Amino acid sequence: MISREVCSDQFQEECALTDEKRDTAIDRKLLDLLVCPLTKGPLVYDQGKSELISKLAHLAYPVRDGIPIMLPSEARTITD
Repeated sequence: MISREVCSDQFQEECALTDEKRDTAIDRKLLDLLVCPLTKGPLVYDQGKSELISKLAHLAYPVRDGIPIMLPSEARTITD
Protein backbone atom coordinates (compact mmCIF):
# COMPACT_ATOMS: atom_id res chain seq x y z
CA MET A 1 0.00 0.00 0.00
CA ILE A 2 1.29 3.44 -0.94
CA SER A 3 1.09 6.11 1.72
CA ARG A 4 -1.01 9.19 1.14
CA GLU A 5 2.10 11.40 1.45
CA VAL A 6 3.88 9.55 -1.39
CA CYS A 7 0.81 9.83 -3.62
CA SER A 8 0.56 13.52 -2.83
CA ASP A 9 4.24 14.06 -3.70
CA GLN A 10 3.85 12.12 -6.94
CA PHE A 11 0.78 14.13 -7.89
CA GLN A 12 2.54 17.43 -7.21
CA GLU A 13 5.49 16.42 -9.41
CA GLU A 14 3.14 15.42 -12.24
CA CYS A 15 1.25 18.71 -11.89
CA ALA A 16 4.50 20.67 -12.01
CA LEU A 17 5.51 18.87 -15.21
CA THR A 18 2.07 19.45 -16.69
CA ASP A 19 2.16 23.16 -15.84
CA GLU A 20 5.64 23.48 -17.37
CA LYS A 21 4.55 21.74 -20.56
CA ARG A 22 1.33 23.75 -20.69
CA ASP A 23 3.24 27.02 -20.74
CA THR A 24 5.38 26.09 -23.73
CA ALA A 25 3.78 23.24 -25.63
CA ILE A 26 1.30 23.34 -28.47
CA ASP A 27 -0.43 20.33 -29.95
CA ARG A 28 1.35 19.21 -33.14
CA LYS A 29 -1.91 18.41 -34.95
CA LEU A 30 -3.25 21.86 -34.15
CA LEU A 31 -0.06 23.47 -35.42
CA ASP A 32 -0.42 21.61 -38.72
CA LEU A 33 -3.94 23.02 -39.18
CA LEU A 34 -3.30 26.66 -38.23
CA VAL A 35 -2.48 29.38 -40.76
CA CYS A 36 -1.97 33.11 -40.42
CA PRO A 37 -5.39 34.76 -40.31
CA LEU A 38 -4.18 37.64 -42.51
CA THR A 39 -2.13 35.90 -45.21
CA LYS A 40 -3.44 32.32 -44.89
CA GLY A 41 0.25 31.37 -45.01
CA PRO A 42 2.10 28.84 -42.84
CA LEU A 43 3.15 29.43 -39.25
CA VAL A 44 6.38 28.40 -37.53
CA TYR A 45 6.33 27.63 -33.80
CA ASP A 46 9.04 29.30 -31.71
CA GLN A 47 8.98 27.30 -28.48
CA GLY A 48 11.50 29.55 -26.74
CA LYS A 49 9.30 32.63 -27.13
CA SER A 50 6.02 30.67 -27.14
CA GLU A 51 4.91 32.31 -30.39
CA LEU A 52 3.62 31.31 -33.79
CA ILE A 53 5.55 33.19 -36.46
CA SER A 54 4.05 34.30 -39.76
CA LYS A 55 6.99 35.17 -41.98
CA LEU A 56 4.69 36.51 -44.71
CA ALA A 57 2.88 38.93 -42.39
CA HIS A 58 5.93 39.66 -40.21
CA LEU A 59 3.86 38.89 -37.12
CA ALA A 60 4.34 36.71 -34.03
CA TYR A 61 1.13 35.39 -32.48
CA PRO A 62 1.43 34.55 -28.76
CA VAL A 63 0.72 31.09 -27.37
CA ARG A 64 -0.67 31.27 -23.83
CA ASP A 65 -1.17 28.11 -21.78
CA GLY A 66 -0.87 26.09 -24.98
CA ILE A 67 -3.59 28.11 -26.72
CA PRO A 68 -2.63 30.13 -29.80
CA ILE A 69 -4.02 33.66 -29.75
CA MET A 70 -4.67 34.23 -33.45
CA LEU A 71 -5.82 37.84 -33.26
CA PRO A 72 -3.77 40.31 -35.30
CA SER A 73 -4.34 42.89 -32.56
CA GLU A 74 -2.54 40.57 -30.09
CA ALA A 75 0.36 39.80 -32.44
CA ARG A 76 3.81 41.31 -32.14
CA THR A 77 5.32 42.90 -35.25
CA ILE A 78 8.59 41.31 -36.34
CA THR A 79 11.26 43.50 -37.89
CA ASP A 80 13.95 41.72 -39.89
